[in-house]
Amino acid sequence: MKTAKDNKIALVTGGGSGIGLAIAQKFVHEGIFTIIIGRDEKKLQHAKEKLGELCEFISCDLTDLKAIPVMVKKIVDQYGKIDVLVNNAGINMKKEFLDVTDEDFQKILQTNVSAVFSLSREVVKFMVEKNVGSIINISSMASQYGIPKVIAYTASKSAIEGMTKAMAVELSPKGIRINCIAPGFIATDMSAAALNNDPERKQKVMSRTPMGALGKPADIGDAALFLASEGSKYITGVVLPVDGGNSVGF
Repeated sequence: MKTAKDNKIALVTGGGSGIGLAIAQKFVHEGIFTIIIGRDEKKLQHAKEKLGELCEFISCDLTDLKAIPVMVKKIVDQYGKIDVLVNNAGINMKKEFLDVTDEDFQKILQTNVSAVFSLSREVVKFMVEKNVGSIINISSMASQYGIPKVIAYTASKSAIEGMTKAMAVELSPKGIRINCIAPGFIATDMSAAALNNDPERKQKVMSRTPMGALGKPADIGDAALFLASEGSKYITGVVLPVDGGNSVGF
């Protein structure tokens, strides 16, 4: 009987809902044993029930940086390896520039940048032992062009894209590929609520998206699966927009 150790092992942060859940669904469908990580245990439990026996969950607050090495070691002790890491967890804050406090700014950076760095570093310690691995970071259209009222989020996602390139140059010779997906406007519960409450913004999004529709979480899942697979074995250091052409639209 096959065990989890016979499968590829993937970690997906923020895997309990939205884009993270869609990525986990694609991985599980392809036989990748997927550990979803998040803060909301009830949401994670519900996601695990949906995903089945090739999924496990860990409730962890990734902003507690001291908890990350302990969690990663526990995973490796139990499953023997980590083949894929998807750094999907992130938070946003919509505020006028002048209203953003230092605490607001640091809170976004702690979750979206510092936690990604710490988790990646700890996972890479074990990936280098086997000279293989794929890390997929999740960026945003906010890093492609200026979007008002999301200064901290924009800074954090720009940092993620820079980290992706720096990590790729340093780690690819060790067999570890680092890539990044920059989702466009994706139809999640959160984005739907934001756009439906702001008709002007929704019209602007649609008018500059050549494909004329919002993306689906599964579209990001497909891209992540590709970057986690052997099909992308000669790809590293890229930032892949999955956006219906939004980043080149006018």
